[in-house]
Amino acid sequence: MGMNDTPRSNRPHIVLLGRRNAGKSSILNTLTGQPAAVVSPVGGTTTDPVFKPMELLPVGPIVLVDTAGLDDEGEIGELRRNKTLEIVNSTDLALLVIDATVGVGPFEHELLEKLRAKKIPVIGVLNKIDTLAESDPMAATLETELNLTLIPFSASLLRGDTELKKAITNTLPQNEDRFRIVGDLLSPGDLVVLVVPIDKAAPKGRLILPQQQTIRDTLESDAIAVVTKEHELRLTLERLGNKPRLVITDSQVFMKVAADTPKDVPLTSFSILFARHKGDLDELVRGARAIDRLKDGDRVLIAEACTHQCQSDDIGRVKIPRWLRQTIGKRLIIEHASGSSFPDDLSEYALVIHCGACMLNRRTMLHRMSETKAAGVPIVNYGVFIAYVQGVFPRAIECFPSAMLAWEQAAEAESYS
Repeated sequence: MGMNDTPRSNRPHIVLLGRRNAGKSSILNTLTGQPAAVVSPVGGTTTDPVFKPMELLPVGPIVLVDTAGLDDEGEIGELRRNKTLEIVNSTDLALLVIDATVGVGPFEHELLEKLRAKKIPVIGVLNKIDTLAESDPMAATLETELNLTLIPFSASLLRGDTELKKAITNTLPQNEDRFRIVGDLLSPGDLVVLVVPIDKAAPKGRLILPQQQTIRDTLESDAIAVVTKEHELRLTLERLGNKPRLVITDSQVFMKVAADTPKDVPLTSFSILFARHKGDLDELVRGARAIDRLKDGDRVLIAEACTHQCQSDDIGRVKIPRWLRQTIGKRLIIEHASGSSFPDDLSEYALVIHCGACMLNRRTMLHRMSETKAAGVPIVNYGVFIAYVQGVFPRAIECFPSAMLAWEQAAEAESYS
């Protein structure tokens, strides 16, 4: 990904689902205008999900995802199905592909029911219409049976491409705020100071994704972004002349930045901004109440959305476990999950500490949060956790009224329990 590209995590995910050999890959190739996915008459050719970013006007940047057939069989087939079902949890719009030579059965009805239960909008695509006679009533019959609009499609006849793109544009949830990270806190002309440490964990020659996106969002809001390192913050604030509207810091230097930032200047972190942008900040704030309730022998899951080479002072593998043990003084069992893996059974954990989720789309992060809630397990993210254990809480969330209210209500409920 180039620095000017829209990250995949910020693109609506449009996922093609259906049986093996229904033509999902052919549809993806037709929509993108290039052979992004391997096409074969042999069922089960697609094994792992294929992600293809593209621009769809007037929507803008999207990502199309080709998946393995959900009717795959055998031990390997089950692994492929599980991988596809993981992708469903990140789906903003599903394309249910129906093979006109096969029709529909219990499989399609069950899949459609699952998608609707997750409140995922669905477009039906009746593929291989070149095999049907012009007078064949299949499309109308299936629309009634499934209560679903179907787009007739044929890759070989180049039919249905325009209609499908139009249907995607009309159906895709409109979320004008999906690029808004900090803009709603700012007014044109506001000064924003962003504190960006440059240490051995910083990527060579560039800023990390949350920093890039926050700077861009600040500029989109016609505000002024001033970037500095933590050791130059005090000098930066002195030279500005006017107080900034907001100071945003990397969570790992919260304590120093809080000490150098005047009390009347709002302060938060990139990770807390992303807790709100990608998930539910109120729920993550409530989860912080569980930190002090941890006991000897409790299991804590630290979840990272990306995979990276661990440094000697890695935030997730080293620093957070150290801060956690120093804060509560308990013997804990700390486990880790990274990338797309997230435990199916969360019930054994006393707390989940999640990264800022910059590499996940919002639907995926909300799904993970719903899984922890269903298991009765509290969850925080890195920024909320670090602010709490370093004594910067609740200053770090003061500029988010609903999060402050959630914190106060959780504290009140705890006092009565």
